[in-house]
Formats: sequence, structure tokens, C-alpha cells
Amino acid sequence: MATTQTTADQSHRGTALITGASSGIGAIYADRLARRGYDLILVARNRERLDTLAGRLTSETGRSVEVVAADLARDADVRRLETLLREDASITLLVNNAGIGAAAPLLQSDVDKMEAMIALNVTALTRLTYAVAPAFVARGTGAIINIASIVAVAPELLNGVYGGSKAFVLAFTQSLQHELAASGVRVQAVLPGATRTDFWEVAGHSVDNLPQAWVMSAADMVDASLSGFDQGEVVTIPSLPEAADWQAFEAARAALGPNLSRSEPAARFKAAAA
Repeated sequence: MATTQTTADQSHRGTALITGASSGIGAIYADRLARRGYDLILVARNRERLDTLAGRLTSETGRSVEVVAADLARDADVRRLETLLREDASITLLVNNAGIGAAAPLLQSDVDKMEAMIALNVTALTRLTYAVAPAFVARGTGAIINIASIVAVAPELLNGVYGGSKAFVLAFTQSLQHELAASGVRVQAVLPGATRTDFWEVAGHSVDNLPQAWVMSAADMVDASLSGFDQGEVVTIPSLPEAADWQAFEAARAALGPNLSRSEPAARFKAAAA
């Protein structure tokens, strides 16, 4: 467990805005970032939980903690948060953690719920990032942490719309980091595996039904992810033993590049046509 640190132990790092902050991964990010010297803006639907967390963190760390009750499935709430991100120059870090998942097969899923998942996991995350990134670039500093999932690269494991939404988060993060590499702005995608949070109950699949060797505590997941951030990783997979495995994956993807767009079909397709 992280040790309690006071304001005097920390230099002020600006303000971190964290979505989905009332419990689970988001609440632990809030705890860890406050102890690192960030003031906080905590965003979630449950105002009571936010107030309780804010009170504890202020008492334990001395940091300023603001709460914003917002449902990022609602367009009006997303736009209200966009305004805050554009106008509050104290914000130096955005943690896009809010999201929902699904475990049921595609053909057993409600398409309206799948559309709502896309709105939260993809659209809200995109709009909040667009709201804050220009200010970060203008100041030459700032960071964005996007919480994705291992299903971004292993979509067969769970519901395909969920996997697709997290694949978007990964691709969006990688593209944004490439675009902003010279700007002084950091972007990180975190790909957790199975993590002990209420995600599984909401998705309709108890975490206790999973092999426990697969399940990481939320605290360990966040601590590993922040360590990856400190080490400069663009993509952090907390459970991956060897960083070289991800580097090999990325190298294989990059090796496709010269042949992804050519003026003629590959020879095997010509042979099939003949």
C-alpha cells in the first residue's frame, strides 16, 4: 500500500482530471496521483462516493480535490467537461478511465447497449482528449493516460464491440503520441488484463468465475501502469513479463508497412483469379 505523504513532501504537479474516479481503477489513480503532488478533479456519476473519496484524499495528502458529478454517456455532461478542460489552465494530466464493458457474445447482446458502450468508451474519450490536447501543446507540457484493455489486441476474449472500442483507444493513443512526439506532451495507453473491480459484475460475468491466476488487484494494476508511465512507455501492459514481447509485436506490425499499400494485388491473388 502507498504510504501517506503530505503536501510538503511533494512539488506541485498541476491538476489531474480523472474520469470514472468514484471507485476501482479511477479511485486508485486518484490516490496515487494525489500522493505524487497533483491536485485533483474527480469525475463520475456517483456524487456521494466522489465526496467521500475527496474528503479522504484531502485529509491524507493535503491536496485540493474538486468533484464533478457527470454521466459521460450524456452529451450535455461531456460538453460541460470539455469546457472545463479547455478553460482550466491548471490541468496538466487527463486520465480517461471511464468506460463500460460486456462479456456476452455479439449475437446475445443488445445493440442499443453496444451503441451506448461506443459512446462512452470511444466518443466521450475522444472529445475529452480533443478538448485538452491543444492547450497542452500550446504550453509544451501535459499528459494523457487512456485506459484501454488487453482485448484491444485479443478481441476474441470478450464481446467484440467492447474489444473494438478498446482497439480504438489503443490506435488513437498511438497515433496521437506519434503526432505530438515533438510537442512535449506525453500520451500513454494502458492495457489491463482481468482486474478485480466491479467491471465484471456490470458486464454480467463474475470475476470469481475467472482463473484467479489471471486476476490482478486494481492497486497493483495502477501502480504498474504508473511505473510504465515513469519509464516512458507509450503502451503499458501491466501483466506482460517481458517488454521485448510487445516490442516484437510492434516490430512485426511495422514490418507490414512497406507492403500495406501497393499499385498491384499480391501475386497469390492473381494466381487465384487465373
